Amino acid sequence: MISRSALTRGSQLALRRAAAAKTAQRGFAVVASEKASYEPTDIAGIKVAARDDNSPVTRLAVVAKAGTRYEPLPGLTVGLEEFAFKNTYKRSAKRITRETELLGGQLQAYHTREAIVLQANFLREDLPYFTELLAEVISQTRYTTHEFHEEIEGTIHVKQERFSNASIAQDAAHTAAFHLGLGSPLYPTANTPVGPYMNEHNVAGFADAAYSKETIAVVADGASHAGLRKWIEPFFKGVSEKSSGELYTEASKYYGGEQRIAKTGQNSMVIAFPGSSLKDNKPETAVLVGLLGGESAVKWSTGFSLLAKIAANNFGTTASARNFAYSDTGLLTIQISGGNPQAVRKATKEAVDALKSLINGDIAKEDLVKAIAKAKFDLLSDSETGGVGLVHAGANLISGGSPLQVTEALKALESVTADKLKAAAKELLAGKASVAAVGDVWMLPFAEELGLNV
Repeated sequence: MISRSALTRGSQLALRRAAAAKTAQRGFAVVASEKASYEPTDIAGIKVAARDDNSPVTRLAVVAKAGTRYEPLPGLTVGLEEFAFKNTYKRSAKRITRETELLGGQLQAYHTREAIVLQANFLREDLPYFTELLAEVISQTRYTTHEFHEEIEGTIHVKQERFSNASIAQDAAHTAAFHLGLGSPLYPTANTPVGPYMNEHNVAGFADAAYSKETIAVVADGASHAGLRKWIEPFFKGVSEKSSGELYTEASKYYGGEQRIAKTGQNSMVIAFPGSSLKDNKPETAVLVGLLGGESAVKWSTGFSLLAKIAANNFGTTASARNFAYSDTGLLTIQISGGNPQAVRKATKEAVDALKSLINGDIAKEDLVKAIAKAKFDLLSDSETGGVGLVHAGANLISGGSPLQVTEALKALESVTADKLKAAAKELLAGKASVAAVGDVWMLPFAEELGLNV
């Protein structure tokens, strides 16, 4: 005889399944609401994007056209980043720190290949203070000699020492792919000669080029357009109308090629191909990245993705696929890293073979469903994460585009088929690859050994 408690548990399970079925039928209509996308506008000649879910916390960022692809001399992007939130003509660095802490806020400066981001996270009611502060930082920072020598140079040297071989491999792959511009290192390594180029005077000149109304965007998560208009108009009056310095503005061109750097420590291989840009946002590229994958999303599970299985079969290695989306191009990378160069060599060959197998082999329906779901999750997660969402929205604006429309992007992902994935893989392998090897280059494979064209 079935107990009452068992019947109750069965009823609860049935209700949960019914609710899950209704949610599946609704799809992403609820998750990808209109508030998931940043809405663009223009305020006092400044490109602005905002979304407002009435959160008690606001993220506000100035995204400037000053990433490493735009620097006319090496190291200027990093120098400009390190000067952020130092002394201005109105406030000392100590005062900025004290006031921010009293308001419970957070300040951070970081850069990508396309942008420098000055970001403040704070309680919603403190929007006026932090809007004024960000405007002050980009228009009134004092690029002093003593701060450059006493603080900034030392900080840069410390960060250089922490630069990993995996990061160097990504830089090398970008250099092989694009040469200058997007091929410039994301961060100058200890061997990069920045001394002759980077000083407080050149950084100040780069600031004049990077911080103008035509080269910045203001992006807010957790603020309304009305609230932003009220404070951007008075506080950003002091920002220059036009850029008065020099930016490297050559359009990106893909070359392909091979870079090999002998270094002690971890071994890392990067295999790269032309990917999806911020503007074209090819859905098949995102799903292909999901299918290639890398790390498992579930504890104690190898994972369904091709690279996750390869890493599991080659002890001590890690593998991952990623699409770096830029304003005018993209780079799809497969990275294999590990301490044992023989294991990295074997895993790299298996990764290329796995990519080749997609062209003529069958892609299991279940794996396709998982890859699409992973691509959807990554899209929504990146959109909801303050840093990634802000940067992508700002990068689109400063390059003349519009912020990603999340609902439309999700629908595009659902249209990807196995045949589209096969065609995407075939197109990648038919063209030139960009291959970078860092570590024990005596053991790590050449592109020719992997059957790749460079």
